[in-house]
Order: sequence, then C-alpha cells, then structure tokens
Amino acid sequence: MAYVFIHIFPELEIAQDTISKGGSFLPFLEHHAYLVALLGLILFYGLEKSVSYAQIAPGEETDTNETTTSIGFFWLHIASFSVYNALISYLFVHREEQDLQGLIFFSIAMGLHFLVNDFSLRRYHKNTYHRTGRRVLSTSILIGWLVGLVTHISEAATAVLFAFLAGGVILNVLKEELPEERESRFWPFALGAVFYSVLLILL
Repeated sequence: MAYVFIHIFPELEIAQDTISKGGSFLPFLEHHAYLVALLGLILFYGLEKSVSYAQIAPGEETDTNETTTSIGFFWLHIASFSVYNALISYLFVHREEQDLQGLIFFSIAMGLHFLVNDFSLRRYHKNTYHRTGRRVLSTSILIGWLVGLVTHISEAATAVLFAFLAGGVILNVLKEELPEERESRFWPFALGAVFYSVLLILL
C-alpha cells in the first residue's frame, strides 16, 4: 500500500506526461493515463468477481483440497495473472529509473505483492494451484523478463502499459491488504505502511 501511494501514483503522473509527449499512437490516450489505470482496475475487478461467482457450492466438490471453482475459471484466473506477472517483470526491465536503489525497492515491493497474490490464489484454488498454477505464474515472470530484454517499444507505449498495470496493482493491493471477509488487524497494517513509507521517502 505504501509503495502504491509513494511511487505508483507519482509514476502515473510521469506516465501521463510521457504519453502526452510521445506523439501518441493512440490520440485518445494523450491525456488519459489515469483512464487506462482505471481500465486495468475494472478488468481485474471483473475477473475477481467472475471467479467468486463461479465458486462451487459446498458439498459439490469431490475433494475439499481441490479448487473451489471450475477448472475453466481456474485457467482463466491463472492466465490473467500470468499476463499480470509477465507485465510486471517486463516493465522491471524498462523502468525509467534504472538506479540500483530504485530497482531494489521495486523488487521488494513487487516480491511482497507476488506473495500476497500467491496466498489469494492458493485460497481460491488450493491443491490445483499448488500443483500447476504456481509453476505457470513463476514461469510467466521469467518470460516477461526475457521478452523485456529482447524487445523495445516506445516510451509512450511503455507508459500506457504501466498505467494499465498500475490499475491492476491498486486493485489487488486494496483487495488483499484490506480484506473484509477475513480477519485483519489495523495496527500491524498501519505500522507497516508508515515504516515502509518513511523508508521510501528517506531513501
């Protein structure tokens, strides 16, 4: 959450500036980086709602350790998070701030974010995720990184991808770090957010 407010929101403003100066391959997006972020948030929210609606009713499962959704929705969930993970690692290669300190903090924040997403997917899909999903998602991170090494797109296009990803990150952070349906505690959350915010600002 601290990373979202201290880094992602300001980087969205930079992305807006980059898109505006990029000669816009998509003229409509020239002043709408935040709209692209909203689109990312809406699409990932729609996916989460579709998966939650697709949950198998208690008693229908043949094994309580297997996925609580149909196998089709399992693969939809995994495919979307594979694209999400690949995009994060792709943008890791093409970040504007390539200094070591920035990369370290980006890696820490996204690594913790991956852990939170892993917990969520394991809760939804149980052993099906443990056997297959986690391997697919780990591979997608490597694929995104490799694609980032061998390809190059314009700064404006990279800014659009970042804005789209930012919407997904914001949704997943809010959904998993401020859960309504599970027990959550205010003070650990508040202290963690303050500590990491101070660290980011000082460094």
